[in-house]
Amino acid sequence: MDRTSISRRCFIGQARDTAVVTLAAAAAAPAVAQTSGKAAARGRPMPDGVTLPSAPPRSPRPGSVGYAVVGLGDYALNQMMPRFARTERSHIAALVSGNPEKLRRVGDAYGVPADARYSYAQFDRIAADRRIDAVYIVLPSGLHADHAVSAFAAGKHVLCEKPMALTSADCERMIAAGQRANRRLMIAYRVHFEPHNIEAMALMRRRAVGNIRAVRTEQLSRTDPSSRPAENWRIDRALAGGGPLEDFGIYGLQAALYLTDEMPESITAATYQPANDPRFAQVFASVASQLRFPSGAIAQLMTSYDSSGSNIAHVRGDTGALIMDPATGYTGHRMRLEGRERRDIALGDPTVQFPRELDHFSGAIRDGSPIRTPGEMGLRDVWLMEAIYAAARTGTMVRLSPDGRMRG
Repeated sequence: MDRTSISRRCFIGQARDTAVVTLAAAAAAPAVAQTSGKAAARGRPMPDGVTLPSAPPRSPRPGSVGYAVVGLGDYALNQMMPRFARTERSHIAALVSGNPEKLRRVGDAYGVPADARYSYAQFDRIAADRRIDAVYIVLPSGLHADHAVSAFAAGKHVLCEKPMALTSADCERMIAAGQRANRRLMIAYRVHFEPHNIEAMALMRRRAVGNIRAVRTEQLSRTDPSSRPAENWRIDRALAGGGPLEDFGIYGLQAALYLTDEMPESITAATYQPANDPRFAQVFASVASQLRFPSGAIAQLMTSYDSSGSNIAHVRGDTGALIMDPATGYTGHRMRLEGRERRDIALGDPTVQFPRELDHFSGAIRDGSPIRTPGEMGLRDVWLMEAIYAAARTGTMVRLSPDGRMRG
């Protein structure tokens, strides 16, 4: 994505009780985002707040898929790895990290044999490790493509965190590598396995709010003012791309698509990158976009690294509304339906999304079943993000093909 020319100011006018967000971008002034160089995997210290298991996990069940977890960061250690214990068909077979001490501590806690613990420099050696069926890539986004291609070359299936990659060319390279190797590729869009989001999709399919007129999503947080790219990969352009859009703004983009069950036909957008703020020397502070769908529905999406927190998806139709707040997090989901079917909706523990995601991919590997969130979905979303950045850069409406690619 070419993001060397960006919008310098954007004004976001939001009415909190409606699903309409008005975007107006001032004239863009060119700017250059400097990067720290080529993206490379390197070992990081143990994240704060990690609780490792006090006892090794149970022995894998017959037919269980063995995963090599690549990247031992906060999300892997605090969210995904503990949830392997709740799966039926998945287990941790190997670990890959650039920090030897962290690799030792985590390997001991999860009962991973010493000869199944690899450094990034040894990654190609997984080809000879028959304990590994699949690789779960939990690295910074700019490292996904190369490690996925290497994993396919090693004969392994790949579960890759979102976004799939930072460019559509890299996404296509990943898909082609999987096809050559005859191995499966899934993008870890966990909300497709979360009960509230699954129910929201079903409600919209049966037109519980009537004809959808407007969607509004917000994925907002505030990056620590002391953060610098050298310590925080999310604000390092080589590793994170544009920043908040690729990180958690992609959840709002996904929600707009699966709630409307449509592909947009055009996009307008604006970006904001404040001057003299080291956090945003390389990435955007905020990205806002408007998607127009063939049905006439309009989606307004906002994501930011410099705002008080919000994680919502609101849908308004001509007979009712669906309010999801929080919408796409790890836990704590709340959902309300307004209109003819007015009611609060509580569907139990949202953390089931993690083991269900793992076992879904394991089932695809063992049974050959369809993948709910395949590489083609990841590619589609990167095409749309490229269109968002192009619209913001040019200050014009970008028209889209039905598959999400920019026309012309």
